[in-house]
Amino acid sequence: MNRIETFLPIVAWGKAYNRSVLTSDLVAAMIVTIMLIPQSLAYAMLAELPPEVGLYASILPLVAYAIFGTSRVLAVGPVAVVSLMTASVVGQVAAQGTADYLTAAIVLALLSGVILVLMGVFRLGFLANFLSRPVISGFITASGLLIAASQLKHIFGVPVKGDTLPEIAEGLLSQAGNANPITLVIGIGVVAFLFFARTRLKGLLNRTGLNSRLSDIITKASPILAVAATILIAGAFDLADHGVVLVGSIPRGLPVPGIPAFSLDLVATLAGPALLISAIGFVESVSVAQTLASKRRQRIVPDQELIGLGAANIASGISSGFPVTGGFARSVVNFDAGAETPAAGIFTAVGIAIATLFLTPLLANLPQATLAATIIVAVLSLVDFKAIGAVFGYSKADFAAMATTILITLFWGVEPGVLSGVLLSLALHLYRTSRPHMAVVGLVPGTEHFRNINRHKVVTDPPILSIRVDESLYFANSRYLEDRIAALVSDSPDIRHVVLMCPAVNDIDASALESLEEINHRLKDAGIAFHLSEVKGPVMDRLKKTDFLEKLTGKIFLSQYEAVTSLRTVPYTGAVMAPAMMAS
Repeated sequence: MNRIETFLPIVAWGKAYNRSVLTSDLVAAMIVTIMLIPQSLAYAMLAELPPEVGLYASILPLVAYAIFGTSRVLAVGPVAVVSLMTASVVGQVAAQGTADYLTAAIVLALLSGVILVLMGVFRLGFLANFLSRPVISGFITASGLLIAASQLKHIFGVPVKGDTLPEIAEGLLSQAGNANPITLVIGIGVVAFLFFARTRLKGLLNRTGLNSRLSDIITKASPILAVAATILIAGAFDLADHGVVLVGSIPRGLPVPGIPAFSLDLVATLAGPALLISAIGFVESVSVAQTLASKRRQRIVPDQELIGLGAANIASGISSGFPVTGGFARSVVNFDAGAETPAAGIFTAVGIAIATLFLTPLLANLPQATLAATIIVAVLSLVDFKAIGAVFGYSKADFAAMATTILITLFWGVEPGVLSGVLLSLALHLYRTSRPHMAVVGLVPGTEHFRNINRHKVVTDPPILSIRVDESLYFANSRYLEDRIAALVSDSPDIRHVVLMCPAVNDIDASALESLEEINHRLKDAGIAFHLSEVKGPVMDRLKKTDFLEKLTGKIFLSQYEAVTSLRTVPYTGAVMAPAMMAS
């Protein structure tokens, strides 16, 4: 692939585009468009923005991603978690419903786009790795619960303010007596219908004789059916006169591309949150893209994905939209519907544009409870309690990070939740790597393999201390290595050789090098030779640039077996250790 195709993936897949692929992409685009219209409206409401802004954020971003993105099926647009984060961030700098609020949302999209593009250009996609899977899973689960709770005010038809679970719960309880019964019936009815459609409708349609493809299309279109039905009911019975809150008039037409006037103070305020939204959106998007690409043996380029998502967010900003990313549900639908190239996204954008031009007047009688129900059903699929149990059983440290993220997100807010999870993950990583696993090893009889003396029956030679370190050596764990070797040597007066086995050492930083020099010096004073074995090539190349190898009292061995064979004083007749219950 040449440089142009690398930077513009549309060139690569566009060269092989044909009528068959066009048909597949058009069918997929039709299905995703049907799904995306109510989602766009709903997620705009979740972000506390006018409904048409959700439609705007579903047009140009899809085109921009199709040009620069590497996934063939990723469907970009508003998503629940990013919409929640947008509302949380923008609500702190502007009042809801004002022009400043919309301006802040647009600037947030632009900043997110610029950050993502810069990360892609400078190949900084690895920074997203600092968001561990348990933290992301915990954050998404907590966000799903928080989003669902926040939409209950629309189901009950009562005004409730608050960004945390206690605030929302308190508001709902205080307003419970003021619930609008008609709104409540609509909300609960739509929720029940959408859950039924998601779990039972396709099977029921198949049993009536419909083919699987048509049944699938009808099932995916269930939110549109709910929207159409409630619009007709609201109009026929004048539900607005009975206290049911409707979406109201939505401006017809497409946005004029441009950037609103904004201050540098606003940019400075939103820069940090924009970075956080960018990281969350990228991790969520690239995970979906890689999962779907693997099913077709296609390749995702993470750094180019950053550029693709960045371009999509910039496109959203200049078209009066808010931050977007790749959505899991619509991407899976796009994949299942047979989309073969990102052109399906372009066709979807055309469909949304047509709806924005001609269908928005039909949405005036749409109850807000219908959109809230759509959001609730969509986000509850993000809540994964099984993952919490699995992480708890596997790693208590990761569970601590996950639980902290969930609790702080629910009780203190979105930004504090994810930040605390990231910081705790980094702290736990530093703690784990500062105390790396080290094992005294011996030879497994009849082999050339060395294993932990506490886990296996092995043969040892008392004058030789063979110790394996299972971590790269750096400033946080170098002193621990010094202390561990010093303790082992002091407990064994017969030791004449210390061999540090390094098969898992991928790096040795300057602090760790000083520690190795200090270990070498102390062992030399004690009359003990210090050796290294199984040192990796890149690590060895760096050591050769120093004088450490010249001062080393021992040797560098290609393998641990070579080391002990060369250093042993007599053929192996050492003690055979009892096996432990576990195997390494």
